[in-house]
Amino acid sequence: MSTQYSTVLRDDTLSVRTEDGWPSNKRRYVRQDGSCNMVFRHIPEEWVHYVTDIFTTLIEIRWRVMLLIFALSYILSWLCFGIIFWVIALAHNDIKDHSNTPCMYEVRSFTAAFLFSLETQTTIGYGFRGMSENCMVAIVLVTIQDVISVFIDTFVIGIAVAKMASARKRAQTVGFTSHAVVNLRDGQLCLSWRVGDFRHNHMVEGTAHAQIIRHTVHTTGKVDVSYRDLHIHEHDIILTIPTIVMHKIGPDSPLYRMSLRDLRREAFELVVSFTYTDDSTGILHQTRTSYTPNEILWGHVFQEMIRVSRRYYKVDYALFNQTGKVLVPEVSAEEYHRSKLSPRLRHSPRLPKPPVVKVELVSDERDENKASSSNTLKVEE
Repeated sequence: MSTQYSTVLRDDTLSVRTEDGWPSNKRRYVRQDGSCNMVFRHIPEEWVHYVTDIFTTLIEIRWRVMLLIFALSYILSWLCFGIIFWVIALAHNDIKDHSNTPCMYEVRSFTAAFLFSLETQTTIGYGFRGMSENCMVAIVLVTIQDVISVFIDTFVIGIAVAKMASARKRAQTVGFTSHAVVNLRDGQLCLSWRVGDFRHNHMVEGTAHAQIIRHTVHTTGKVDVSYRDLHIHEHDIILTIPTIVMHKIGPDSPLYRMSLRDLRREAFELVVSFTYTDDSTGILHQTRTSYTPNEILWGHVFQEMIRVSRRYYKVDYALFNQTGKVLVPEVSAEEYHRSKLSPRLRHSPRLPKPPVVKVELVSDERDENKASSSNTLKVEE
């Protein structure tokens, strides 16, 4: 039987292997944007945990909610101290007796007390309202308000700066390709994907990591989730240019006995991540995504993005997601390795000849509708 070559077709569903062997449709474990597709329910004392770690809670909430909370914190503090100043003015008979030496100058009503509180906390100082030496209680209250206003300002500025420098925002400028590919590299089947930084500044150092996640649904309704690490060849990366992360499918790989036909029937999720340090801020970040078996292209290679000029290395990000088709046997890495060791199959004309292969440029799915023609080129392994 001659060796066949084909490509995995893309599908939007993810299958989960059940106990009886039949797959069932399920949403992915990690979304393509890196967020986890989970909803937690019935957490004991959930609000207590959020309030205890209020700093992290305010960083994670949306901007409009955070700005509303900050505005309310200022308005409520002005209102609270304004009420207290008004009560002090009433007790000192400053509201009715204008001839009396007041505790606070020009505070004869609740509106004036509120404006006095606002001017004190924001240090506006219009010059009409002020403290006198007649009421020690009012002097102590103004001191307390000033201290509290410093704490509120510090908290608001710290949250705003931390939210703007959030690792989640920086992670959006580091991305993975929309597909992973399987091809031959140095005579060995390899699984690879590409990661790139879309900003001009680059990371000091980064580490790539990959896991195979499998879900098994038992007939009793129990769900088991298993994790298998993939060994990354050269996992420490300085990401100055888009880099291809490669996993060699060897005997210790969970994909070693998996052929193209097996890949189409498999129900796993490849979760990849890149943990790095930003050289601008020194903050540790992590970018992650996931690939389903339908998003792993068998017999494809990533197109070269780098061009060398006289002065620069030019990187064309239009080719970031583009792949080219190559001839790769549909057998598993185990069978391919065994065929190379077999004297009878080593010289068989049915095996692909590695020196020269034909490559067809394939655009990303988002550009397929715009492309009007394709090119072919010769590459040498």
